[in-house]
Amino acid sequence: MLINTHSNNTLMVQGTTSDAGKSTLVAGLCRAMVDLGYSVAPFKPQNMALNSAVTEDGGEIGRAQALQAIAARVPARVDFNPILLKPNSDTGAQVIIHGHAIDNMEASKYHDYKKVAMNAVLESHQRLISEFDLLIVEGAGSPAEINLRENDIANMGYAEAVDCPVIIIADIDKGGVFAHLVGTLALLSETEQARVKGFVINRFRGDIALLQSGLDWLEQETGKPVLGVLPYLHDLALDAEDAIAVKNIINDEAENLCKICVLLVPHISNHTDFDSLRLNPQVDVTYVRVGENIPSCDLIVLPGSKNVISDLLFLKSQGWQAQIQQHCRYGGKVLGICGGYQMLGEKVFDPLAIESSLECIDGLGLLPITTELTANKTLNKVTGTMSLAQQESDVEGYEIHCGITTRVNSENLAALIQFNDVDKKTYDGVVSVDNQVIGTYLHGLFDSVQATELILHWVKPAQHFDQLIDLNKHREQQLNQLATMCKEHINIEQLVAIIKQH
Repeated sequence: MLINTHSNNTLMVQGTTSDAGKSTLVAGLCRAMVDLGYSVAPFKPQNMALNSAVTEDGGEIGRAQALQAIAARVPARVDFNPILLKPNSDTGAQVIIHGHAIDNMEASKYHDYKKVAMNAVLESHQRLISEFDLLIVEGAGSPAEINLRENDIANMGYAEAVDCPVIIIADIDKGGVFAHLVGTLALLSETEQARVKGFVINRFRGDIALLQSGLDWLEQETGKPVLGVLPYLHDLALDAEDAIAVKNIINDEAENLCKICVLLVPHISNHTDFDSLRLNPQVDVTYVRVGENIPSCDLIVLPGSKNVISDLLFLKSQGWQAQIQQHCRYGGKVLGICGGYQMLGEKVFDPLAIESSLECIDGLGLLPITTELTANKTLNKVTGTMSLAQQESDVEGYEIHCGITTRVNSENLAALIQFNDVDKKTYDGVVSVDNQVIGTYLHGLFDSVQATELILHWVKPAQHFDQLIDLNKHREQQLNQLATMCKEHINIEQLVAIIKQH
């Protein structure tokens, strides 16, 4: 079942809709193929998401591709996601090429820029196929979006340019799976239809025998094989590309749960920071949405934001500022991460109009800091020691932010984290004098058990947390489970034959 390693060994997974399961299937196939002895690289030509990760080569890619790199057991690198779009308004986004931001563009301007962006995509593709046995590619959204087909680089435009086979995945749990697949195929050109080599049906639950007549009809109607039917995995929990995962795993018998409220601001970024908390049976994570009041809780979290000024104005318009202040008066704790850290300060300055026409906006005034937004973005993977509540913990994570934060007349203000690499900077974040508010630029704080335990102990000193989740170990278990599912429910030999024959 060996693939010719000197050919263009590329397979692309496209979907009938967003959230059809493309990211998950690519991750599962990456791990399954690695298990079979291939060297594999994930690839997504263009991604639009606010969840991102810092790569080993010092750039920024979509979170889903970082997860797929873990699945493929290779270090994350910028070539895995050469174009990343991070929306900062309803009509515009920051454009990141090969890991580094080049500009903010409105949708119409970027549409014209796609021809240039395609060159970056093809450069990365060429580097990867020269190094790896197999490239497993994830499309974006649907290939049948008529208004986006001109100069497409995310789906069939890329597939045609590199001449690779395509399989299409659809979510049966949403209903209309046959209409989705047949309709998507019908909206493709003749050459694109010929490029589609088969279908995968995702999230099926029930008796597969009852589906067989539909599968037979689909194959007869389209002339394309059904390569697999993947079951609904109720307990699958992996880093989300964009959609916010809200499901908690709570021990209903546990007393005195630690209640954490995360404010769901419009431009929330890297909400995967809270995945390990949601998986902890002793922690109850709630996302507070537009129009809702912040309920009684132990900790309020201000998450990362792609547009700090806009989200700070939104937060105030919801009445949340007064509710946070009341929470603090009653002894509650507050944590700000990245953009949320900036919001906790006294002022946010934007002299270069990076996010807004406002040159300055008042923060929440809970930490004696100010922030000036800058054109250059900080991208670091760091390790260090976190000190909190007279205890210490090793910590590691990553920084992705625009802006420089400085203290305001607070010589005795304690640093939250001392970095090991003093060449970058000596410390990150601060702890308020009254020990109720902390802020940090570091994403991934809760990924390790030790750091999570320290923060939860700061929130609820009297409670013992003995069911904490090691997110890295949990992720490995999930990826192995996903790979097993792919090997059991997808015809891998037929998939390999498709790649070899193309």
